[in-house]
Amino acid sequence: MNSLSKTIANFIVNTRFEDLSKEVVEFTKICILDWLGSAIAGKDMAPIKIIDDMVKEMGGEPQATLITGGKTSVTQAAFVNGAASHIVELDDIHKASIIHAATVVIPAALAVAEWKNKSGRDVVEAVAIGYDVCYRVGEAVSPSHYYYWHNTATCGTFGAAAAVAKLLNLNTEQIIHTLGSAGTQAAGLWEFIEDGAMSKQLHPGKAAMNGVISGLLSAKGFTGARRILEGRRGFFEAMSEQYDATKITNQLGEIFKIIENSFKIHASCRHTHSTMDIVIDLAKEHDLQVDDVESISVGTYQVALDITNNADPNTVYASKFSLQFCTALALVKRQGGLLDFTEESLNDPIIRGLMEKVQVGVEASIHDAYPEKWGSLVKIKLTNGEVIEKQSEYPKGDPENPPTKDEMIAKFYQLASSMPVEQIQSYVNQVLHLDEIFNINEFLQNGVSVK
Repeated sequence: MNSLSKTIANFIVNTRFEDLSKEVVEFTKICILDWLGSAIAGKDMAPIKIIDDMVKEMGGEPQATLITGGKTSVTQAAFVNGAASHIVELDDIHKASIIHAATVVIPAALAVAEWKNKSGRDVVEAVAIGYDVCYRVGEAVSPSHYYYWHNTATCGTFGAAAAVAKLLNLNTEQIIHTLGSAGTQAAGLWEFIEDGAMSKQLHPGKAAMNGVISGLLSAKGFTGARRILEGRRGFFEAMSEQYDATKITNQLGEIFKIIENSFKIHASCRHTHSTMDIVIDLAKEHDLQVDDVESISVGTYQVALDITNNADPNTVYASKFSLQFCTALALVKRQGGLLDFTEESLNDPIIRGLMEKVQVGVEASIHDAYPEKWGSLVKIKLTNGEVIEKQSEYPKGDPENPPTKDEMIAKFYQLASSMPVEQIQSYVNQVLHLDEIFNINEFLQNGVSVK
């Protein structure tokens, strides 16, 4: 019987661009566009500037483009670009595995592809494979793994390694070792949520970087654990209370899980989005004003509360992980985009006052449907005694409630608004025709960075 690593390795080796359906190819390009928008929007934020300063101080061969400007080594480009794309909380998410794959897989793939002069087709192929691998690993260990571990960082490392292995044309044996090295580096604890530390940006950056390192080492003969997933002291046993190895192999190579991806509309933790959607809808439908509201009750699933039950966020970043704040913001602003999460909003006495009227808790039926459905039930009691309510199973951006291509392009325009309109349009055109680009350097020739 093959090890899981060998099964995955065979899948990576045998998968070709021609095996990807038109739907998968087009969807993958939208994922890449969405990643680029988040990276551009996040590149100038304080934690990214710190990482970028450190990387540039360390130096590196000019092999791959930095979103922050200039070039550095392949590993460090993956590091910076991964970190930058996760900070504004608008990168994609997969429900069942609880992974933001773009922020890990795409930076690793682009860095290696640029260095090796790969084609746009090669990038699309590698990204689709990388998403598939990390989603399967994440599904196998979720939800128990997620309580302590940040799946994007831990499971995402496998996706980055898979994409890199494909771009380096590694053979089955080399990929087994690549996965072994990736798994032993998988890390990322949720403790940062307690004090709003910058670790959340470190996580995807290092996961992307570690995926690159794993592939480069195995190409030179470096070995890794052959049964890193299911081994007695491997990833499953060490980092999850329950796991299901069949999630890895079920329809592997038959379906590509990237099309299960969800896109974020609001610039906050995904666990707040169903609630925000409902509150925005109710506010618009009933023309609600703050003075009309006596109380707001939010019922959701336990994991959402584990991550976002924060009645007193003290930073803008923490506010994105406060269900109470996001609920109040949604009613006051009737939206929750990148420009709505600000110091002004954080300290707005109207929002702060409304937060005191928000109560959050577990709703049994919604909790039982998680992680397949990330739902919410909101009840708003008005000062006239009337109670209005609404329930949602799928936030906007889920495959069951998808955005249109035009909406995703509009989102990119907003995220990349620091650039001239002509440059934004150029990136949109290039990404949407990425599979027609002979050398990825044609896409990166002027640098993805914004000067």
